[in-house]
Amino acid sequence: MFQQWLNWRSLLAIIAVIIVIGTIFYSRFLAGKIALEERHKVEAWAEAQQFIAKATPEQDILFATIIMAGQTEIPVIETNEKDSITNYHNIDSLQVTHSSGYLQGRLREFKKSNNPIVTYLDSESSTFNRYYYGESVLLKQVRYYPMVQLVIVALFILITLLAFAARHRSAQNQLWAGMAKETAHQLGTPLSALEGWVEMMKESPADQNMLREMEKDIGRLKLVSDRFSKIGSTPQLEKQDLVQTIQLVVDYVKKRAPSKVQFNIDFGGQNSIPVLISPPLFEWVVENILKNALDAMEGKGIITIQLRSTAAQAVIDITDTGKGISTANLGKVFNAGFTTKKRGWGLGLTLSRRIIEQYHKGELFVRQSEQGKGTTFRIILKHKKTSI
Repeated sequence: MFQQWLNWRSLLAIIAVIIVIGTIFYSRFLAGKIALEERHKVEAWAEAQQFIAKATPEQDILFATIIMAGQTEIPVIETNEKDSITNYHNIDSLQVTHSSGYLQGRLREFKKSNNPIVTYLDSESSTFNRYYYGESVLLKQVRYYPMVQLVIVALFILITLLAFAARHRSAQNQLWAGMAKETAHQLGTPLSALEGWVEMMKESPADQNMLREMEKDIGRLKLVSDRFSKIGSTPQLEKQDLVQTIQLVVDYVKKRAPSKVQFNIDFGGQNSIPVLISPPLFEWVVENILKNALDAMEGKGIITIQLRSTAAQAVIDITDTGKGISTANLGKVFNAGFTTKKRGWGLGLTLSRRIIEQYHKGELFVRQSEQGKGTTFRIILKHKKTSI
């Protein structure tokens, strides 16, 4: 669940970056087109103004007047050849009146924004006008649009992450509540056995076999308690022989498995593989997978445990010949609360993955599964420099 939450958070961040980058490029493209169109408008407006200024009574100035009247968006400041302001257009007159430096400030702004448009009074005259212009409201909106969208996307991601965080906390609460119930369920079996032994000892108090069996069940209770006490805190990893550890778990499960279930162990000819593990928790993982295999085979089949080790890692494959996992359920088997059993709380594989990935920095996943043929779970442990 935590890993899924991290994946979703990463996916959201990637989507946000793609949206923002795409918007920035598209906005720049639009801004470039609008800026070019605005320059053409100012050029046409400046030429129209010069045409009207030089027009004779016989010339028709209607078209030039229409062009000038249609330019109502782009602010323009006109200067002469000495760069002294002679006129302005689409600039707030009240600001100009009340602030002596306002127009000069706008002129400096326009000079930084765009190159001026120069028009000569005639081809032989040295008298000319410069037209400095700024950006229209539309162009400014297009330029600032990515920033606005970035804020919106950031708010959306924040809300989504808060929702995921709340969902994650809820899932964690369900996990711990379910784990408490799972604890009670696991403790119930040896406790019931102890009660039976006590009743029998009332009749045969000197029976040493019963005492030995009771000691085994008490040891089992202590083991279960030790396992759950390590969940939620960082356990101390110890130097252990992986071959011996797996063999002990297989022997324990084998004694409690149906007689028609066959166990095949293949250690690849290796007698010892030193690793750093938390023995109670790692044994719990292997035991959970083996118990799932027994449930899947329903009393009959073959369980194969294969161990291979390289300089970098140890790989454990646990394969059963059970009913397999459907494609629809493959992505859910490690989710807290997911189970196809009539009994249990669906926490075994969830906790197993947490133990391997968070505590041992390894991997646990379904290597392959086919309905009607079986399933293979794979555990990968990274080697650290150690010796036994």
